[in-house]
Amino acid sequence: MAEIRVPTLGESVTEATIATWFKQVGDTVAVDEMLCELETDKVTVEVPATAAGVLSEIVAKEGETVGVDALLATVDENAEAGAKSAPAEKPSAKDDAPAESGGESAPLDIMVPSLGESVSEATVSTWFKKVGDTVSQDEMLCELETDKVSVEVPSPASGTITEILAEEGATVEAGGKLGVMRPGEGTTSPTQPGSSAEIANSASNEPKQEKDVEDAPSAKKMMAEKGISRDQVQGSGKDGRVMKEDVMKMASAPASSAPAPQPASIPRSPVPAEDAAREERVKMTRLRQTIARRLKEAQNTAAMLTTYNEVDMTATMDLRKEYKDLFEKKHGVKLGFMSFFTKACCHALKEVPDVNAEIDGTDVVYKNFVHMGVAVGTPTGLVVPVVRDADKMSFADIEKKIAELGTRARDGKLSMAEMQGGTFTISNGGVYGSLMSSPILNPPQSGILGMHKIQQRPMVINGEIKIRPMMYLALSYDHRIVDGKGAVTFLVRVKEALEDPRRLLMDL
Repeated sequence: MAEIRVPTLGESVTEATIATWFKQVGDTVAVDEMLCELETDKVTVEVPATAAGVLSEIVAKEGETVGVDALLATVDENAEAGAKSAPAEKPSAKDDAPAESGGESAPLDIMVPSLGESVSEATVSTWFKKVGDTVSQDEMLCELETDKVSVEVPSPASGTITEILAEEGATVEAGGKLGVMRPGEGTTSPTQPGSSAEIANSASNEPKQEKDVEDAPSAKKMMAEKGISRDQVQGSGKDGRVMKEDVMKMASAPASSAPAPQPASIPRSPVPAEDAAREERVKMTRLRQTIARRLKEAQNTAAMLTTYNEVDMTATMDLRKEYKDLFEKKHGVKLGFMSFFTKACCHALKEVPDVNAEIDGTDVVYKNFVHMGVAVGTPTGLVVPVVRDADKMSFADIEKKIAELGTRARDGKLSMAEMQGGTFTISNGGVYGSLMSSPILNPPQSGILGMHKIQQRPMVINGEIKIRPMMYLALSYDHRIVDGKGAVTFLVRVKEALEDPRRLLMDL
């Protein structure tokens, strides 16, 4: 009997939610065939079969939260398909337990679960149930949204929803109350309609239950991010369940095949009819709302100021051109400009530690390390994955890590842990053609460096006019903690290191 367990989920990630089972008890499976999909924050983890045989038992059902190395299922390597005499997946004792006798059961609170390290509040994104609905234990009740993280709230017991205290759009704190339910109702008898026992026993006999079909969490996230409504997607999963692949297919379909946008319904100032007919209203994604809120908070909180300089990229470009082929041959990664800028910033941050610090109340917290945030544009918005301990990394290590994080960001597979803890940020608007801009701080950081387009310009060099590849640099900083002298010094040190990369080797 082969055991299927939860694989390693990544650094600091200890639990996951069962999103989708692709196989049922009794199905024949091959080695490495995909059995189920797990969801952790924004990471999707697929679990393959470790042995060939028949799926004899599913221990963790869809919607359940499991820890690393927890048992998910078992595969009988000696059995044949359909050889089982009874389903190995059985309703749990608590599902079969009758409601409390001697009157109504005591009300049960539906609470906000743990939201993760340093996350204290969330927004109620979607309620899947309404007051009066009967639910079974672990059935999904609602979904919460924190900064880039979706948290699903399962029912703590079987029963009936009696009250919803936090409506959609409300902000709730960790440990707060979302609603109230009356446990036990509808579960007093195994044959009572809607009971968890009946659902479990009839799942394989009836093609579709008289209840809402729970879509895959990854599909719901993608629909929200891309502004696609549920009725636009044809589900290919069990009972019409919408899978991630269905949403991707819908998103890539020609625009003409998509339903026409619904007219705006939010009251606002009068708009001429001929203009209204040409408008389109699209709800902001949760990611875009988070970006907007955090950037506005940075402007409202920090005393933000930007200082500028320009750098002659000749020496860096010549060095890169000379060694890029040898570098790629040895390290298996291309030598770009980001490693030069990262090393130059790490060098400058050692001399001007205020730029690498943050304000906590009336204290200043100095960081004796550099966790470099690298802003990455994705189809759904801007994210800032973090290169940890960048000050201790080589050029090759930095290039490899940035390439890896960039790919994961564009695929939507970054975990929350990979976007937290940055001490300084680099934003490269030059890749989009930006010649000059003022980047906005990424709180609680006190500094962000903006890179821009490299452009050939006439410069006076030793009394002669020469054409040089020039780049404007912009450092936005929190003037509450960083003085003008420190900001200018930082930017000058970055400029010096890029104009003469040998200074990095000499620690000058």
